[in-house]
Amino acid sequence: MKILKKAPAKAPMRALSYALTALLAGLVLVLGAPAASAHGGAIELQVTGDGGHDVNVLVTWKKDHHPVTDIVAATLTATSSDGRTFGPVQLKSAPEGQNLYHSEQPLPAGDWKVTVTATEPAKAKATTEVSARDIAAPAPQAANVLPGAPAVTATTATDDGSVLGMLVKVAVIALVAALALVALVFLARRNRLDLRR
Repeated sequence: MKILKKAPAKAPMRALSYALTALLAGLVLVLGAPAASAHGGAIELQVTGDGGHDVNVLVTWKKDHHPVTDIVAATLTATSSDGRTFGPVQLKSAPEGQNLYHSEQPLPAGDWKVTVTATEPAKAKATTEVSARDIAAPAPQAANVLPGAPAVTATTATDDGSVLGMLVKVAVIALVAALALVALVFLARRNRLDLRR
């Protein structure tokens, strides 16, 4: 008498692996989508002087503080403390960054109340006080660094919110992957038990 062995149940395992793959792909797409879809809406203008005669304008999305990579249409006007006026002057994209803009013309020397008005990609307005001065070259100083000693540099953290958000996304994906692995192990053991019967 022959003992018939039950064939392994590959179809449920294959279906489960396809379902888990689709679930993981969907999670990656969904968790990655908010960063891309958050852009649009109101913008924020951060206006500062550069210590010389130029004015820098940093343009970010107000909602998530990501850089605005769209074309920005903005003008700069200024009034000095002695009543002189300057502008309106168009802002142009700076070579230093994609969301950094400069005025097309430098401010004359003096203390200025600068107003930047943007019309594209959204309307925004910011006013700040800027001192325009000639930049003097710093006097050379003797370095107080011992030969062979490593140079010390300052580092700053930028955009802590996005780092935390990324950690949460990675943790969620790792949790889902762990649950999928547990489900696969459970089904594999169950199928092995069915084969022994």
